[in-house]
Amino acid sequence: MTLQRQKVVLVGDGAVGSSYAFAMAQQGLAEEFVIVDVFKERTEGDAMDLEDAQAFTAPKNIYSGDYNDAGDADLVVITAGAPQKPGETRLELVDKNMKIMKSIIDPLMASGFDGIILVAANPVDVLTYAAQKFSGLPTSRVFGSGTSLDTARLRAALGKKFNVDPRSVDAYILGEHGDSEFANFDEATIGGRPVKVFAEEAGITDADLDQILYETAHKAYEIINRKGATFYGIATALMRISKAILRNENAVLPVGAYMQGEYGLNDIYIGTPAVINNQGVASVIETPLSEKELKQMSDSATTLKKVAEDAFAKF
Repeated sequence: MTLQRQKVVLVGDGAVGSSYAFAMAQQGLAEEFVIVDVFKERTEGDAMDLEDAQAFTAPKNIYSGDYNDAGDADLVVITAGAPQKPGETRLELVDKNMKIMKSIIDPLMASGFDGIILVAANPVDVLTYAAQKFSGLPTSRVFGSGTSLDTARLRAALGKKFNVDPRSVDAYILGEHGDSEFANFDEATIGGRPVKVFAEEAGITDADLDQILYETAHKAYEIINRKGATFYGIATALMRISKAILRNENAVLPVGAYMQGEYGLNDIYIGTPAVINNQGVASVIETPLSEKELKQMSDSATTLKKVAEDAFAKF
């Protein structure tokens, strides 16, 4: 009898990629873990370093590899790309990172890969769209980290504001992973009770909630200004999504999913709650939105579509 083992390939061993690899090692996820990057020595060093963690967590085969190793992988996680510089928006990264994405997907598909692709490189919504187009894989099996990190930041902020565990906050950031994102404050709950009721009782106004949203959307810039990059939060979000895939959880998570009529949108990747299992995005949950929020979703999509169209016009 051949025991099935799960294999994950990480493409991009920078701050985000190496933090993701560490998070996966800590959780004991995937028996085989391959690290791919143009800086081969770094991947070898990281593999050697991470190998030591298995004495405290779980046995894994962690090694430096290349795209040929992806042929039988269940999941490929792409964090490779030019990093966001201080003062630079995610959307301004698009041209250089589109070229990098093409240089990744071509050899990846040449290996015979037929699994799930999870994209985290920025601008993530546009690059996820590119990864799907370049790979030709079903849209359900190519998706992005989307608003997973933004949602985590929102829940952490609301948890702090209302003195509850962030995991008990049921609120989402939707739309672009970027400056046009928004929060579903009108539908958000804590323990089944509307966040807006909690806010009213605590003397917190809609303007205060908008400030929380502003700080959530701009937190990356604050972190980048102080330490040069953000990586622990997104790496943990990627680990959580990977866990839902590898363990076939049917977990509801905020991701960058492909729209086929949801929210009135088509042929675009955008942040929304979705059901995640070993098939990728099993279904998109079209969360109810107020009229104002639906307009914000539409405006966010318009921004993304224009950037995607401009970027693809150069290919």
